[in-house]
Amino acid sequence: MTSTGTGRPTPGPLTNWAGNLVFGARAVHRPRALDELRELVRRSERIRALGSGHSFSPVADTDGDLVLLDDLPTRIEIAPDRRTVTVSAATRYAELAAALDAAGLALANLASLPHISVAGATATGTHGSGDAHRSLAAAVRSLELLGPDGETRVLSHPGAVVHLGALGIATALTLDVLPAYRLRQYVHLGLPLAEYAARLDEVHAAGWSVSLFTDWGSDTGRVWVKQLDDGRPAATVPGARPATAPEHPVPGMPADHCTRQLGTPGRWHRRLPHFRPEFTPSSGAELQSEYLLPRTAATAAITALRALGTRLAPALHISEVRTVAADDLWLSPAYGRDSLALHFTWKPDPATVTPALAAVERALLPLGGRPHWGKVTLADRAATTAAYPRLPDFLALRRELDPTGKFGNPFTDRLA
Repeated sequence: MTSTGTGRPTPGPLTNWAGNLVFGARAVHRPRALDELRELVRRSERIRALGSGHSFSPVADTDGDLVLLDDLPTRIEIAPDRRTVTVSAATRYAELAAALDAAGLALANLASLPHISVAGATATGTHGSGDAHRSLAAAVRSLELLGPDGETRVLSHPGAVVHLGALGIATALTLDVLPAYRLRQYVHLGLPLAEYAARLDEVHAAGWSVSLFTDWGSDTGRVWVKQLDDGRPAATVPGARPATAPEHPVPGMPADHCTRQLGTPGRWHRRLPHFRPEFTPSSGAELQSEYLLPRTAATAAITALRALGTRLAPALHISEVRTVAADDLWLSPAYGRDSLALHFTWKPDPATVTPALAAVERALLPLGGRPHWGKVTLADRAATTAAYPRLPDFLALRRELDPTGKFGNPFTDRLA
């Protein structure tokens, strides 16, 4: 692999954040100007853009040219009506959130880790949590993509937002924003999973953003509630006890790098993620998988995972359960249905994880589980096609916008 362009060199083999993937690009480029990127797109036969590298799947890999956009000029432009912001593709959510908050504005939601790039997160359908909150991609009003000829196209099509990098190189996105708000965060311990399943709607209605963490083997869970700082008392979680000290999502881990808890009020971007933006992990000793199911399948899914608890717990760091509101984006895991998101943070041991993951997929795919595009899955093309009903429409859009497959890679090509 070689590094070209006028930007910073990329020494040695390039890996994703977790280190489970070594990118196979023939060359890595870090352009410093948009015109340089345009020319690179024009002359390349096969090209992909890489965001922050936080995907665990080979969605961003290529055997052609790989482009990193973080040396391009940063762009954060708030519209005069203060309803949208246009942001450069490589901008991290932590950086965008700080700029918006300084202007008295906010995003409706954030992922658990604020270090991911806006373009990469939205292109793969990444989400936060909350009954009323859609995926991060649902905030996209429009996006600017370089087409095969290197020219900019502005798209707002519901089929183009979660695009897996297959429609062009995103250079900027325009997002919906809202007035800034404040949150308080509480953790509740020891919730029996049987009670959680019976009162799931009540638990997830407790705050702006709610997550349950468990290893499925202990038969209890820990609930993170992030609620508006609007004068109302702290929400309760029946069957659980309030934490009296800061907690980490993984039991026993120090909470130093987690966002403030115990009800201390804070700005929205300082409470929505689980981890503080000033803590930037250099690598993640983990693998991740995730499946979004129809909300109506919640009880069946939780029952199935509890039955697998003794098989899953040895392979897991932790599992997180969140809710996501429906959106209309064709390749969004929450397309067309309010969803329950079941996330698995595995130990970095494929020999242990693979059989556990196979058991999870046997349980969840028949319930309508949609594999997250940026996570590890064993699902084949047939299972993926069945899970995403608008995939044929997306593939038709891809042929229209990129007829020669310049922006494809083995990951997207196998979907065709």
